[in-house]
Amino acid sequence: MSLNSNNINKQETQKRILLATLISFAFFIAYDFLYLQPKQQKQEQAIKIQKQTKQNTPSILTSSSNLAPVVKSTTTTSAPISTDIATNDIITTITTKTNIIEIDSLGRIAQVTLLGHQYKNEDGSKIQLFAKEQLRPLEIRYANRKLNEEAFKNKFIASKSSINATTSITKLLLTQKLSNGLVTKNLTIYPDGHYDIDISVPNNEQYFITPGYRPNVLVDMYADHGGLVVLNDDTLDIMFDEDLDKTKEFVGVNITSSFDRYYATILYNLNKNLAVSSMPDSNQNPQLFIHGQNNLHLTGYMGPKDHKTLKALNPRLTNVIEYGWFTFIAKPMFLLLQFVHDYVGNWGWTIVFVTILLKFLLFPLAHKGMVSMNKLKELSPKVKQIQEKYKNDKQKASSHMMELYKKEGANPMGGCLPVLLQIPVFFSIYRVLLNAIELKGSEWILWIDDLAAMDPYYVLPILMGATMFLQQKITPNTMTDPMQQKMFQFLPVIFTFFFLWFPAGLTLYWFINNLFTVAQQTYINKLFANNKAQKHKEHLEQKHHKSK
Repeated sequence: MSLNSNNINKQETQKRILLATLISFAFFIAYDFLYLQPKQQKQEQAIKIQKQTKQNTPSILTSSSNLAPVVKSTTTTSAPISTDIATNDIITTITTKTNIIEIDSLGRIAQVTLLGHQYKNEDGSKIQLFAKEQLRPLEIRYANRKLNEEAFKNKFIASKSSINATTSITKLLLTQKLSNGLVTKNLTIYPDGHYDIDISVPNNEQYFITPGYRPNVLVDMYADHGGLVVLNDDTLDIMFDEDLDKTKEFVGVNITSSFDRYYATILYNLNKNLAVSSMPDSNQNPQLFIHGQNNLHLTGYMGPKDHKTLKALNPRLTNVIEYGWFTFIAKPMFLLLQFVHDYVGNWGWTIVFVTILLKFLLFPLAHKGMVSMNKLKELSPKVKQIQEKYKNDKQKASSHMMELYKKEGANPMGGCLPVLLQIPVFFSIYRVLLNAIELKGSEWILWIDDLAAMDPYYVLPILMGATMFLQQKITPNTMTDPMQQKMFQFLPVIFTFFFLWFPAGLTLYWFINNLFTVAQQTYINKLFANNKAQKHKEHLEQKHHKSK
């Protein structure tokens, strides 16, 4: 008797889990809209004000006393704490097929302008990766404080002031004369925009070179941004913005990357184990420094986290495309989307086809769950009769209910599993569609000109809400708690409201998913209706036969 009672309790627990999952999901969306988006807008406004202020302020080189970093010690495991340095004095401009790279008098990459047609701001201007005051790629810091101060006073000299690397590999030599000798940076620039750099520092001085602070293009609250290192066994250590409270030291590093939602700056050497320090700035954001001594060879990339581009450089570089908790599901999901896109040629239709494919893969499990829910609905009158008959004896009521379920082949927990399994699938594709730079600027049908942005006319969110409402109406509901029923009735409205601001690609996925769920549920309902009609017909025939 107690076993049957436990089974009923499990059924109720399963219902509560399902309800809690859906409510948590709604809360996640509400949290995103009511807290994260306003925070993002406030941050964007602050950046805009800061840019306007900088434009109205003459650009002058900061004094050397402000440039000197604080060094904890002179050991090989220490790294300097970064300070903001104003960009100034462009000494070389490099043009490749994918970007324009500007080198300043401190031998740093001062700015990168992307040339792809899809890489444009809302005002139509070309996207630039860096804000005016932030740590720049290829900046060198020294453990020796006096040498460091001297280095920031002496300018680099470039072998060329202008380079066209759109069709061929081109060389650039940067030199800086210090009291202890000559510092050289030999750059080899490739037409695709990446580069090799060979650094030479005299007298065995310990120094640190950085991939720079993360790109400052799209730093929203949807996606992760910060820094990461990839170790020689391909494990990752990720440091998020506003979350690094102390210096972290790494050894055996092959790849360093500073990243925002769509873009990254990368420095790497896949054949040498590097020592790296990640140090927090005043806002606890990570700043990466690669330890160097004498000569050091590195390869660099600055631009979109495009899977094909990074894979072409080296497949290991795709590790810098990171999707958060659901990376283990999201990475295969992206590869599936990329595979389909190679044949379809349009990201909107790719999302449609992949959604349909996922529905077919989950069809057997979803079918079983829907059948179970319909059986439970059919049995609900008999269940109520048992509950009324044995209302003073819960154990006996549980026993008879379980016998009824067993006899009719109904599983009281079978309807929840498909929904629960769909949650990680949704979140994985959610992360992919938020982080995939490939969707930026991708058109789909008439009014969608960017799947990475919200639907400008709210057509997809409204269709998504309508299909969710219809799905709720035709899905058998065995809930008896009035409060639970009211919560479920409001879910389509809540989801529609928050999906108004979601990327069109994500809303498209959810709409297509709902559409096929409605079709599948309609099919199951029709089967049960036909079966019920057939049983009723057989019952009447038997009754008629007996009357004769």
